[in-house]
Amino acid sequence: MRKLTNIFTIIAVALTLSACSRELTAPPQSTSEPVKQDTLVLVKGGKFVNPKTNDYGQEVPIPDFYIGRYEVTQQEWLQVMSGNPSLFKGSQLPVEMVSWYDAVEYCNKRSIQEGFEPFYRIDKQTKDPANKSGNDTLKWTVTPNEGANGYRLPTEAEWEYAASGGQLSQSYMYSGSDKADDVAWYWRNAGDQYLTGDWLWPAIEQNKNKTHIIGGKKPNELGIYDMSGNVREWCWDWYSEPDVSSGTYRTVKGGGWIGDVSNDAVSFRGKFEASGYGPDQGFRVVRAKK
Repeated sequence: MRKLTNIFTIIAVALTLSACSRELTAPPQSTSEPVKQDTLVLVKGGKFVNPKTNDYGQEVPIPDFYIGRYEVTQQEWLQVMSGNPSLFKGSQLPVEMVSWYDAVEYCNKRSIQEGFEPFYRIDKQTKDPANKSGNDTLKWTVTPNEGANGYRLPTEAEWEYAASGGQLSQSYMYSGSDKADDVAWYWRNAGDQYLTGDWLWPAIEQNKNKTHIIGGKKPNELGIYDMSGNVREWCWDWYSEPDVSSGTYRTVKGGGWIGDVSNDAVSFRGKFEASGYGPDQGFRVVRAKK
């Protein structure tokens, strides 16, 4: 378990790496009940139809796939992993304080638990030569087991396609609306009162901003929740152009409870070192349609 000294230490680490804060209900208990398949949504593939996406007008066809209706919760995490790293405790809150490595390991363990073939080959002993980070001391070599039917992280293109509504897109800026407050928990609305003015951490902390129970805002056109706001979500891809086969950071999408509204746009591209984690950093899972 990671040891947290105080909220100011967390804020310093989170903001340095690009993340951030606190809360306190009774820790959820693990259960033996399996995660139900109906937590996934079938996304019909095709080309991007939302002009507010990065790949609109490009030859980037997306195949059919399943994606989590919700961000992975602490309940789901506890059913698969030991311990709960989250700063904000609650069974139906999204899990946070998880690194990219934590997320891919969860995907494999959940796949095995549910009888699927793990999607990732994880070599913890060999440093990944594609990882250019000077701060990541882990640098696990993670490669896809192509054709496996297990859980995995979405690619950035899959994430953005699903967030933008797929073939049912109404061309919204955020995932499900042009009004962020309809669909997203972000720095203005994620605490006790609605904040105005400029982004200021002291105001956010005093307002007791935090993550919120999954599905508390409106879904997007595909019935998927929280793809704007609540927690930022890990994607598979390196954050790098034009060489997508290596990089310093992994891509994160969707913004979080601490971020500005601009981060909640479906087109926004965030970045975070694979070993980084923060109280606004989570993920959702994907599976291929077989």
